Amino acid sequence: MNYWLRIIMLMLFDSILINLSVYISLWLRFEGEIQAQYLTAFVSLIPWITIITLAGLYFFQLYHRMWQYASTGELYGIIKAITTAILVIIGLIYTIPLPHLPRSVYILSWLLMIAFIGGSRLAWRIIRDKIIKEAGEQGKKTLIIGAGDAGAMFARELVNNKELGLMPVGFIDDSRYKQKLTLYGIPVLGKRQDIPRIVDEYGVKEIIIAMPSVSGNTIKEFVNICRETPATLRIFQGTSEILNGHQIRQIELEDLLRREPVKLNLGEIAGYLTNQVILVSGAGGSIGSELCRQICAFRPKTLVLVEYSENNLFDIENELRETFPDIHIDAELCDVKDWLKLQEVFQRSRPAVVFHAAAYKHVPMMEKHPQEAVKNNILGTRNMAQMADKYSTKTFIQISTDKAVNPSSVMGASKRIAEMLIQDINQRSTTYFAAVRFGNVLGSRGSVVPIFKKQIEKGGPVTITHPDMTRYFMTIPESVQLVIQAGAMAAGGEIFVLDMGEPVKIVDLARDLITLYGYEAGSDIPVKFTGIRPGEKLYEELFTAREQMAATRHERIFQSEQEEPYNNIYELIDKLFAQNVFLNRNDVVELISQVLPEYNQHEKRREIK
Repeated sequence: MNYWLRIIMLMLFDSILINLSVYISLWLRFEGEIQAQYLTAFVSLIPWITIITLAGLYFFQLYHRMWQYASTGELYGIIKAITTAILVIIGLIYTIPLPHLPRSVYILSWLLMIAFIGGSRLAWRIIRDKIIKEAGEQGKKTLIIGAGDAGAMFARELVNNKELGLMPVGFIDDSRYKQKLTLYGIPVLGKRQDIPRIVDEYGVKEIIIAMPSVSGNTIKEFVNICRETPATLRIFQGTSEILNGHQIRQIELEDLLRREPVKLNLGEIAGYLTNQVILVSGAGGSIGSELCRQICAFRPKTLVLVEYSENNLFDIENELRETFPDIHIDAELCDVKDWLKLQEVFQRSRPAVVFHAAAYKHVPMMEKHPQEAVKNNILGTRNMAQMADKYSTKTFIQISTDKAVNPSSVMGASKRIAEMLIQDINQRSTTYFAAVRFGNVLGSRGSVVPIFKKQIEKGGPVTITHPDMTRYFMTIPESVQLVIQAGAMAAGGEIFVLDMGEPVKIVDLARDLITLYGYEAGSDIPVKFTGIRPGEKLYEELFTAREQMAATRHERIFQSEQEEPYNNIYELIDKLFAQNVFLNRNDVVELISQVLPEYNQHEKRREIK
């Protein structure tokens, strides 16, 4: 319907209700016997009352609302508009010579106008909801877990959007205060233990978890309960709107490991990122690309992408240009081992903040190619740090790993030496150098989760090195949020350690993933133990024997405090590099052992075995 035609029709309809309200008020006041003088006054006043009331409704934008979605907000708007109009009318009557009506008529008219106009809008909503409900009865019967804000949002969307093809039959909520209550006409049918009975009794086809802030353990409990039913289990992500069901997805492993959302000091972060030149090395990797996405949200002046892989650089550059078209993106195809190219990039961009995420990270691969681990992780870090120092970068954050603690692998040892390098240069530089150490990230390239998924999709077996193998896990967005926060806290020389929660057994992780695919571990998908690979440890540690854990002002970020600083690491590393000690594993082990006696102990134990 045409915009203005709709408003005119609504005004004509409201005019009838306004006139009817005043006349009925007058009729009630005189119990059906209206005196002639007041009928005359009514005829004289009604144009004023009608025009002023319509003007009040228009002023409060009540003709610009979609009344099929009317709620208490619209009713409150009607009350404000009519109250204002009645007060203006009374003011005019007692200011200019206009005929009077009894004072009680104005009060009754105020009540009846609210009832008639508000009731007409509510009737519109009721009729629409009835039509939608009848049309939606052909959809899949859906049970919603969670009768809180997210559940209410989701239920309302299902009622309003029949295209989703889901018909809510009830809620599940563990709160005893919500039992047998209704929300948008949908009843709370029971608690979590009632789910199998309710699914069977109501013929439920879909179960949707609508609790975005609940813990991973709670999600896991619901998954285990819902496995006993034939219904499909999905999760509502808790966003403000549902577009064709895209915000309803399958349960992922990340949901089972979910923790409290990270609380960030946005002002502190914006203070060192907004309107600054930021450089990210390894920008196309799992961590680097997420760093780029989150940094762009803080509106940097320029984001410099340093990446060695042509395909990865192409992908992240295109994604960022499409998502953040107003941010200047400088994509540099560059190897951190290439001193001359790095110098050119730093000289041109002069970044204020550097996030060094470029590294080789796969333990077994680096055991086979130790020379590359040393060159990329140590030499690359040295180059990046020296460039940051030379071109007066304010903050340099190295992405490290828990495998750097008491390292038993070449990869872990190379990352530990990289930490020592930046602590060494920090002692004589104006740049704030710091490292952020954390564990495995779910879904990163080459991590266990994508590997397990491929194995499950092929029918198994899912291969695990050892039944007691444990690791710390974080989601990529969570870890990057904390890395960015740690960057705002850096004052130089720190090794920040992220709170990674409790360690998780890899075999439990595999079994959970098999369950999410709808299979039974062992019977449907076999689990096979293959033995610990070279360089691997059964469990990871957070601090070395020389370090102590200290709290920071952020509850999820800790700081390593060393008993004594490391000095002259650069001279030792440069001397060994000058000798080109990249020929074989023995040369690399010799290089590492001179710097890290603890790694040498692991090597000796390995030789004995």
